[in-house]
This record gives sequence, C-alpha cells and structure tokens, in this order.
Amino acid sequence: QVQLVESGGGLVQPGGSLRLSCVASGSIFTTETMAWYRQAPGKERELVATITSRGGTNYADSVKGRFTISRDNAKNTVALQMNSLKPEDTAVYYCSADIWQIGARQSWVYWGQGTQVTVSS
Repeated sequence: QVQLVESGGGLVQPGGSLRLSCVASGSIFTTETMAWYRQAPGKERELVATITSRGGTNYADSVKGRFTISRDNAKNTVALQMNSLKPEDTAVYYCSADIWQIGARQSWVYWGQGTQVTVSS
C-alpha cells in the first residue's frame, strides 16, 4: 500500500507565508508527477501546481509568482512554498502523486488526506 501524508497547514495573516510538505510511503517503485490541489468551501477542487519527476513545473495562474513547488525524489516528498498569501487562498490543500508500486503493471494516482490553510487577519 501507499500513503501520502501532508503537513504544514495552519492560520496565517494576509501577506504571510506557509510551507506545505507531503511524504509518500509504502511499496513505491517510482513516483511520476506530483501535484498540489486545493478545495475551498463550496467550490470544486482545483489544480494549484504540478512537478514532474525531472523537475518540470506548472502553476495555476492565480498562484504564479507566489507559490513554488519542489520535490525530493530520493525521499518521495513534495513541498509547496506559499508566499504573499491572500484570503482567497484559504482552502484544504491536497497532495497527489502518480506512483508505480513495486511489481505493479500500471501506475495509480494517490491522494493525501488534506491540510487546512486559512488566510485571515
């Protein structure tokens, strides 16, 4: 089995920063694209940022220039550095990873349980 566990959420004032982390564990052979999504109350889950196994990144327009996604392939971790936070960034943030388990014939996308980020004064 594979598990993804996020950490680092919390309450921050507008303009502040937070760093989210996510670690994948279990019978992992290799991890392809990793990503962060978020879901605000009453809204659909939206893609925030992705990073490929080679480090290629992509960001939602709403976070470009403020958020940075990074990963450590050796540790199967992905992080999201969030700067200049705005109230509209308030959401539950989820990490996801496209993972090949040892001995598997295909990869599967796994999700973490989510971590709350609240931006408020």
